[in-house]
Amino acid sequence: MILVENLRKTFKVREKTGGKTGFSLKRKTRKVHALDGVSFSINKGELVGYIGPNGAGKSTTVKILSGILVPDSGTCVVDGLVPWKKRIAHVRKIGVVFGQRTQLFWDLPVIDTFDLLGEIYRLDKMEYKRTKDRLIAAFGIEKLLPVPVRQLSLGQRMKCELACSLVHEPSILFLDEPTIGLDAVSKLTVRDLIRKTNRESGTTVILTTHDLDDIEALCPRILIIQEGRILFDGAIENLRRKISGERRLIIDLKDSKDRITDSFVTVIEQNGPRVHLSFDPAKIHPADLIKRIIENHPVMDIFVENPPIEEIIARFYATL
Repeated sequence: MILVENLRKTFKVREKTGGKTGFSLKRKTRKVHALDGVSFSINKGELVGYIGPNGAGKSTTVKILSGILVPDSGTCVVDGLVPWKKRIAHVRKIGVVFGQRTQLFWDLPVIDTFDLLGEIYRLDKMEYKRTKDRLIAAFGIEKLLPVPVRQLSLGQRMKCELACSLVHEPSILFLDEPTIGLDAVSKLTVRDLIRKTNRESGTTVILTTHDLDDIEALCPRILIIQEGRILFDGAIENLRRKISGERRLIIDLKDSKDRITDSFVTVIEQNGPRVHLSFDPAKIHPADLIKRIIENHPVMDIFVENPPIEEIIARFYATL
């Protein structure tokens, strides 16, 4: 579905210059390598997370994939088309949602944006109605259609944004921070809608976000970019194994004064009766460790989990 080979893109950035007065007529620029040989491929129907720090090259990549920017060199083919060479045909195949921008018309009812997009994409009337009705039912937004966009909550607006981005049935969906600013309930709803779109419609999804909980919840595969270069391409579990085989054990003790001392564990922190431990499953099986602790300490509850994804990513960057 997407093939990217050795993409390079350089921007000239103007720098401030000045003498004693802080002002100069001379203009000085420096080159910033936004993309420095980026290569990857994405198969049809994949849901891929694309992550990295600010300025890493994520937005530049997405803008090239969507046909907005032209790279300095390299190859990019999206669903059989070179995006910047066949822009009109290309945009018919893609949908884009920006969490901090909107394609909905602020003072108009939501249904007006649906109808306008149907005209923009020159959709067959009957086909458009079938698709629109299906999306409205799937996203549960029937009651929102007559409401002006400015009166919607952020969560309601994002549901409508997603539905509108799919009205022309794109084969690829680019999502940029789709859950930014959402409350916990709205965030879970939007995640479910993204997952449903990917699984039921077979839509290829590229998700760029700083919310790593979204990445872990949705993306079987991630791409990590920094300073214009892809540093990791694979499953989150492979990244975990690469960085650390550590597991976590959270224990609620009956006695808050009790202390756990065991050669197989490291105490990360203890807040009253709750103790956070780390251990290496290669040295002791979780079941054996739990048995050892229960035999020596009165326990109310036990949880086994992986280290947070934020911590794994932070460790990954620290190894560079």
